[in-house]
Amino acid sequence: MRHISKLASVFCAAALAMTALTGCEGSDIFSINGPDWISERADSIANAGKGEAPKISPTTLGNRDCSSAWWEAHLDQDIKIESNKVYSTTFTNYTSGANNWNNYVVVLRKSDKTEYCCLRSDDYGWGDSYASITHSNTASGDWAGWLAQMNGAKVTVTVTNYGDNTCDVVADVVGTEGLVSQQKYTGIPVESADLYLDFTVDGCCYVFDKEEVDVTDAVDQQPVSMELTNVPAEVNLGTDLNDFTSQIKAQVTYDGGTVKEVASSDLSFMVVPDFNSLGDKYIVATLNKTLLNKQADKTINASAAFKVVDTPVAVEIVSKPKHTNYYIYNSSAILGVERTLAFDTEGLEVKGTYQDGRTEILDNSKLTFSTVPATVGEHKVVITANGGKTAEVTVKVNESKVTAVTPDPTSLGAADCSSAFWSVFTDDIKVPAGATREFNFTNYTSGAGNWNNYVVILRDAAKTAPEYGVVRADNYGWGNGYEACKAIGTQLDSYADWASWLAAMNGAKVKLYVTNCNNGTADIQAIVTGNDGTETYQSYLGINTINPSDLYVSFTVDGSHLVFGSAAAKVRRHK
Repeated sequence: MRHISKLASVFCAAALAMTALTGCEGSDIFSINGPDWISERADSIANAGKGEAPKISPTTLGNRDCSSAWWEAHLDQDIKIESNKVYSTTFTNYTSGANNWNNYVVVLRKSDKTEYCCLRSDDYGWGDSYASITHSNTASGDWAGWLAQMNGAKVTVTVTNYGDNTCDVVADVVGTEGLVSQQKYTGIPVESADLYLDFTVDGCCYVFDKEEVDVTDAVDQQPVSMELTNVPAEVNLGTDLNDFTSQIKAQVTYDGGTVKEVASSDLSFMVVPDFNSLGDKYIVATLNKTLLNKQADKTINASAAFKVVDTPVAVEIVSKPKHTNYYIYNSSAILGVERTLAFDTEGLEVKGTYQDGRTEILDNSKLTFSTVPATVGEHKVVITANGGKTAEVTVKVNESKVTAVTPDPTSLGAADCSSAFWSVFTDDIKVPAGATREFNFTNYTSGAGNWNNYVVILRDAAKTAPEYGVVRADNYGWGNGYEACKAIGTQLDSYADWASWLAAMNGAKVKLYVTNCNNGTADIQAIVTGNDGTETYQSYLGINTINPSDLYVSFTVDGSHLVFGSAAAKVRRHK
């Protein structure tokens, strides 16, 4: 290095001397016609200390025919994402077109390969950081149209490390027919000093435009407005102010258009008019930091209303719940599964008594309830009010009686599996409170997708939409009560991949149970024996929003065909 420095000094001295002799105008010292070694040395000096741009290797990722399986291909080396830097790369995306997820996948992790998250092209992901991410895709209103243009789409992925232990991943996509869409994942929790980028495949292929990744400095932005989030509607009198504000966050908009979630630690707070008396209050937050955590040119403020409330000194039950007898059925599908039952609050009234002698019926939504063990017998449910005072109520868990039934028609959907989704249905079979209905059928599938198998519908007699729950054979569903349920599918415990399982579903024998637990929930358990003799299980435990006196089950198809056992007893609809 000392030799290079000395040589550079010689060059500078020579240049000054020659300038003095000839003048600047018309000088050929750094002309394109000058000696190559001078130009090369000048470039070397100019680029000293800048470092090389990160490299993409390989520049073609995955098999060109999009046959690469999930996680089969990765970059040779993860790309280090430095703090306060923006990294961008452009590639052509190729897809098998089988599913939305058969496109590019971004992987963020640490140097030791610990993953922050995996982010798909279709507004979905997972990982320890994923729950805190804000995400959106402008194409989500028409996934089919979007997917049709992803084979050959031009994609630019940009990763910004803000240096405050958050980052953003944004993908700008131009489809083969000109559809422009954007996938955004913002506010990703990471360790800014230990952030690395990788890509992987799932029935797709990338061809990068160039091997170098473009790196620029993150551009600072001034805050212009913000909105407070996670502000509780009510706070107990005597709560510590720091405990109250620690959960508050702010959605901040900056003058460059960036929108970012800011933690409470970057905000200052005050309560108007005070925090030590009952009544309606305002929390006022102040932010004085830029996007890159520098001192802002001016501070911005936001406020939100809340209420300081009293806590009872005693609670008592004045009206017991309407349903205190719960029911379970445990098939072989859930052997070894640990679960609890939800407590049904319908009809429950709890009275609170305050320090000044006042009494009132407490809002059940503001009480907390212990769970009920999913075991036969009596169980105490602890009811806790604000401030920690408790009361108890007893419920009993019973074994549900199973009745085998056969719906009409016994053959559902075209035999060639051409029937479209939601096009044909069985009749609705009532499941009374505490009862379990057993269905036996043979499942046939077109084999086009995992969802092209049996579909179970839980709904009321009026067929109110949305349904209590609609569930599939492949560990997926939707409906009013679906989010609360515990979905358990063992397909990938028995098969190497979904394709192998799907192949075994054509002619699979299914024994399926529906239980009305009489606590506002229902269970679905399925024991599936594939055409290869392999047994798998699919269960949905605790689908809620159920009216125990108005629960019906029916079946539909989606590129599938169901044949129910004719030997089972037939149960008609009950109204």
